[in-house]
Amino acid sequence: MNRRTFFTGAAGAAGGALLARLIPRAGAAELGKTAVSTGKTEPFIPSQNWKGYKPVITPNGLTLPWKMVNGAKVFHLVAEPVTHEFIPAMEDHANLVAECWGYNGRVHGPTIEAVEGDRVRIYVTNRLSAPTSIHWHGILLPSGMDGVGGVSQKAIQPGETFKYEYTLKQHGTFMYHSHHDEMTQMQLGMMGLFIVHPKNPTDPPPDRDYAIMLSDWKIEVGARRPDPNEMTDFNIFTMNGRAFPGTQPFLARVGDRVRIRIGNLSSMSHHAIHLHGHNFKVVATDGGEIPEAGQWPETTVIMPVGSTRTIEFTAIEGDWVIHCHMLHHVMNQMGHTFGNVLGINPEGLNEKIRKLIPGYMVMGQDGMADMGDMGMALPRNALPMVGARGQHDYITMGGMFTIVKVREELPADGSDPGWHKSPPGTLAELAPEDDLKRDGIQLPKGPTRTAAIRVPTQNDPLCSVAPPKRIVLVKNEVTARIKIH
Repeated sequence: MNRRTFFTGAAGAAGGALLARLIPRAGAAELGKTAVSTGKTEPFIPSQNWKGYKPVITPNGLTLPWKMVNGAKVFHLVAEPVTHEFIPAMEDHANLVAECWGYNGRVHGPTIEAVEGDRVRIYVTNRLSAPTSIHWHGILLPSGMDGVGGVSQKAIQPGETFKYEYTLKQHGTFMYHSHHDEMTQMQLGMMGLFIVHPKNPTDPPPDRDYAIMLSDWKIEVGARRPDPNEMTDFNIFTMNGRAFPGTQPFLARVGDRVRIRIGNLSSMSHHAIHLHGHNFKVVATDGGEIPEAGQWPETTVIMPVGSTRTIEFTAIEGDWVIHCHMLHHVMNQMGHTFGNVLGINPEGLNEKIRKLIPGYMVMGQDGMADMGDMGMALPRNALPMVGARGQHDYITMGGMFTIVKVREELPADGSDPGWHKSPPGTLAELAPEDDLKRDGIQLPKGPTRTAAIRVPTQNDPLCSVAPPKRIVLVKNEVTARIKIH
């Protein structure tokens, strides 16, 4: 045994002894036990009286159960490792799974739901390998219940259970998240929504009340752990911990008043959430309701990091997309380490490179739309950059994207009603020649594709840049790329 292995073993033994002292109640064997999250929606409707509001639905999530004890609503959150599925397996790709941290076997944690004026008592058990705490984001409460490790409380050590108790003084859409080593713990998934309904509502509840949490992640192709050290280059963007095509649709009947509560606890990314086919009003923030005189119609709501916005609209029949309008946020595992080959003619290049890299395929000369539909073999635990098969064609979007499905009638069990069938005359399709002739539409002649870009030669009088001198091939287990010098 050398010095390095001796001291590593000694440190591990000492750490194990310390850990056993820190978690006498839970037991050392329980620490780090991993739950499994598949993003199945399991809305919890309390059996107790809930007059004045309808329970919120968290697509791909659930609501945290509670019970009444001596006049207080009692909740229990368990911080623990979670094996989380971001996107399920489909016919053209495997699922994307990562080892995260969350609450009660979920990423993100279950939605807490209560009523203004409620006395809430929330127990938090730490089954992580590190200390933690919980901050109740936007909630008005005593300083000692604010949940900032080292400032307003001691950190919750592994195996310990802390109690938070306070009376809810306001209503609205709020959040909870770790406030101890936030960079690590939040980027691994430790967050959730906290919905407080008004005690004396002035308006009737909406017909549909949805809640979504936005988040960003860095998961390298082939990796199985999010990288909490990332600051700028995020490549997975989620709604309630899921990326399209793993996101569940929002369902509504024609004419329903639909409320969508949106929270953003992304690490660095603001989001521009855009709804197709409707306009809506932003009726509240995490600071409170917006008076009607201060509301105006929008189709896109800006979601700053650390904020919530609540929008409302009247549902119109059809399948309507709701997504982030920041373009890379509707891609999966998007990267920027490859060169820009738009417009380049790759004729003959595939064959030459395949002599060195079997199966190599030049991609991107016509854009990114084919990335998901070309059937290329993928590394383990990796996804196409875009979408899934839709009713009419391949959907060239992924990430922070889902669909609002509005129907005259919905399945009684709340299941997906399938795709909307457009009535005759209401579907955009290939223009008939008779229509073109009738309306005097002159089609351009010649090739429909942009001429390929020529690689300049040294003798080219129009060339103002030096020609490429050599091509260097860089290859490893996960990627193969061409670097031009």
